[in-house]
Amino acid sequence: MVSFDNNMVKSRPKISIITPTLNSGRTIEEYFKAIKSQKYKGEVEVLILDGGSTDKTLKIAKENGAKVFFNKLKTAEAGKALGVRKATGSICAFIDSDNLLVGNSWLEEMAKPFVEDDTIIAAEPIEYTYRKEDHWLTRYFALIGMGDPVNLFIGNYDRFSYITNKWTNLKLETENKKGYIKVNLINKIPTIGANGFLIKKEVLVNNKLGDYLFDVEVLESLITKRQISIAKVDTGVVHLFSGDVNTFIRKQRRRIRDYLYYKNTNKRQGSGNINYIYLGILKFIVYCFLAVPLIAQSIVGFIRKQDWVWLFHPIACYITLVAYTYETIRSIFIKEEYTRKGWKQ
Repeated sequence: MVSFDNNMVKSRPKISIITPTLNSGRTIEEYFKAIKSQKYKGEVEVLILDGGSTDKTLKIAKENGAKVFFNKLKTAEAGKALGVRKATGSICAFIDSDNLLVGNSWLEEMAKPFVEDDTIIAAEPIEYTYRKEDHWLTRYFALIGMGDPVNLFIGNYDRFSYITNKWTNLKLETENKKGYIKVNLINKIPTIGANGFLIKKEVLVNNKLGDYLFDVEVLESLITKRQISIAKVDTGVVHLFSGDVNTFIRKQRRRIRDYLYYKNTNKRQGSGNINYIYLGILKFIVYCFLAVPLIAQSIVGFIRKQDWVWLFHPIACYITLVAYTYETIRSIFIKEEYTRKGWKQ
């Protein structure tokens, strides 16, 4: 059990931090440091769902009092599903091993909506925290507010972007509260579900949890049955990018290959409402061919937050276009998920 410098009170729910890992040694020490700095007025447990790490990940996890379980299916989605089954808290917090909680009151701020409003089933930070000292790729993704530039064109991102000056481009019903925005979701949702995402465990258990838990599709399946309310909390989370441009290429290939592999299986539970996604992808392709709109986005972003990493934006889009095109064509002939052999965070 991870220890904290405060006393538990009954008004705060027990939080189970669920973190899939696979050779996460480069980031997991900072991850634990940020968690152990929290002054949360409630009980916290940390569950590490490991896919077979061969580096120092498991050693560090055990030294920090985490509960460690073997994730035989290796993928993060499988680790999250396993973590929910092992969790003993009423709130599941999906925090990746490359996520750093910002400030020592992060858990307290994130739990506040659940305490104040029983209709809220989930909560998520409103931004990726930008820090000048971070790796240039970490800064770039924090500035655009997403890990995949395609979402910028689809419009269903979920963190503040300096290009659009919004945390999402979807039209949603919102209510401003002290410290957070209450969002009522009816038929469309942003890509909510990872990197600091908290949700009531009962919601996951009652939603026919399988061997895999695919981020956004948890809420996407729920809104086919009823309106749901979530909170976008006025705080951030650091999403470290460990690696270089080659790592980004590998992640983009993994992202689309896994999507294409799993979308035709019964392991995914989304609503299947993807017409607006196709329109966004078409817009993305057109912008890439024209080039000028991508440069214009970079200029707008630079004006709002000056950092030379905006020069990478058009390059990131072209890398994504090539990776997605290659993997889509490949999937016609070879249907398989992306191998985790040799994977590291």
